Amino acid sequence: MRVPVIVVAGFLGSGKTSLLNHVLHNRNGVRVGVVVNDFGAINIDAMAISAQVDTMVSFGNGCLCCAIDTEDMGDTLAGLAEADVDVVLVEPSGLAEPQAVVRLVLANAGERLEYGGMLEVVDAAEFERVAEQNPDLERHLAFADLVVLNKIDLADEATLRRVRERIGATVPIVETVGGALDPQLLFDRSAETGPRQLSFDELEEPDSHEGHAHETYESVSFHAEEPLDPVLLMEFLRDRPPELFRVKGYTHFDVPGYPDRFGLQTVGRHLRFRREPWPHGQQRATDLVLIGRALDAGGIEKRLRGCLAEAPSTEKDLLDVLRYAH
Repeated sequence: MRVPVIVVAGFLGSGKTSLLNHVLHNRNGVRVGVVVNDFGAINIDAMAISAQVDTMVSFGNGCLCCAIDTEDMGDTLAGLAEADVDVVLVEPSGLAEPQAVVRLVLANAGERLEYGGMLEVVDAAEFERVAEQNPDLERHLAFADLVVLNKIDLADEATLRRVRERIGATVPIVETVGGALDPQLLFDRSAETGPRQLSFDELEEPDSHEGHAHETYESVSFHAEEPLDPVLLMEFLRDRPPELFRVKGYTHFDVPGYPDRFGLQTVGRHLRFRREPWPHGQQRATDLVLIGRALDAGGIEKRLRGCLAEAPSTEKDLLDVLRYAH
């Protein structure tokens, strides 16, 4: 199984390190590797997270996308993969160009690593000022898979409304206080086995972290023994509701020559499939967990039921899925 590499971007002061600290503090046994960069002689960000991470590589000599060439980044990521981590988080400097960082990650993905998406952390109270001073912010938002609207407690409702409208409805927006992003939006939590597919019963258990911003997250489970139509499923995934932050699980297609199951993972708009053999003796079926806020469970169930195949699919029908498969 490949290790996902997730880029956590955002302008200076947006709350990236607070978010990273919160995720690491609530990782519950998931082995996390971090590549962190701070623009300055003293790497304050690295010092802030060093006590909570299993393996950390810190670059303090400038912007990650400028100071680290492809070979260095490849060695760094390869070292983290060999360290047996479950997920890698890359926190570039607030002065870094996130597209360049993503290109470095993509250039160095291999048999052990895969790009897992990009988060853009935004300061809700300072958004308008930062956008005025940094015209590139709009482009960064358009490039992001998930926008974390942080510090919502410091902005009034009128400001929040303007910021939401400015970000738009094309990218999922998660709102947080103090960077308290629920780790399950990035990876599955398990103190015993590391990241894995959470059972439906576990997702329905009350969260033990009282007072966190993720108390209002909801999950919808979907199970179908009939095969899915890959074309219709891709239509659903491309047009999924913006309040749907995460989809994970396994899909069952009936395509001659493709006996494998396809593991599905999304983080915001980022999408990936993973081909793997069906476990011996396990009945073939689609099992998905969908996580978000204010979800229309009935509507999602209806749309997924509409993806059931009425006839065997062809290899041509599967081509779009294979574009995202590893």
